[in-house]
Amino acid sequence: MSDQPNKRRGLGRGLSALMAEVGADLAADNSTSGQSGAGVSVRMLPIEALHPNPNQPRRNFAPDAMRELTASIRERGILQPLIARPLPDIANQFQIVAGERRWRAAQQVPLHEVPVILRELTDNEVLEIAIIENIQREDLDPIEEAQGYRQLIETFGHTQEKLAEALGKSRSYIANLLRLLQLPGEVQTMLIERKLTIGHARALITAPDPLALAQRVIADGLSVRETEALTRSQQPTRANRSGSASSGAKPAKDADTRMLESDLSASLGMGVVIDHRPGGEGRVTIRYHSLDQLDQLCQLLSTR
Repeated sequence: MSDQPNKRRGLGRGLSALMAEVGADLAADNSTSGQSGAGVSVRMLPIEALHPNPNQPRRNFAPDAMRELTASIRERGILQPLIARPLPDIANQFQIVAGERRWRAAQQVPLHEVPVILRELTDNEVLEIAIIENIQREDLDPIEEAQGYRQLIETFGHTQEKLAEALGKSRSYIANLLRLLQLPGEVQTMLIERKLTIGHARALITAPDPLALAQRVIADGLSVRETEALTRSQQPTRANRSGSASSGAKPAKDADTRMLESDLSASLGMGVVIDHRPGGEGRVTIRYHSLDQLDQLCQLLSTR
């Protein structure tokens, strides 16, 4: 097995260099059939010779966006070639690596041929490119984007730092998006449906009951600042109910501990609480929201 998905191999050709190569392909293309530039060859291939990737992470294509793309292709043609690889054991048939939307829109024009750059890519490289192409969509919602980052981290062993470097993002941007996956599924749906903003969602992450608070935010039309204030006000209330606000209450966590909690939460995509006690001992609590997350956690722990 040459393509072990859980192998911690860094970025390598899998992302940083791989995406650089693909980007160079597109930049060097003159959008002219058969021309080559910098070792790039664009071929015109029949529509029926191309097949979508069955493991493409994107399943839904917005009808309005597809109509706009179809109209653009009808007027100007396909300006950016698709990227495909030969299908094994099937002569003159190819799997789409990047550009499935263009391929689908071209069928609606209809076009009989489309420009394609052919590459030799492994299954893992194809999946990585598909995830990256999905992440870079303009109509992507924050949860979909966060799930893409988590998939790159969990499946291919990429770190937040390397992802940020390869994708031109800041590490804090990726970490903050990953933290959104700690929210209950119902709250994530509210964010996807734009009933909540990212600012609201980030404020809800540390709430004792994120779902109840999210429902109140929507019902009362609370601003982000009001949501943050309400979340803070609920923290001592819960502490009082548990008796931790007595004279023996624990001191507030230091900034380093809170940052470590945040980093671990973002890395795992699950809530992490660190209870550090004098003397060096302590406890780490990981909160999961589904059996799938529990299974992911078990896999992560068993591979270390």
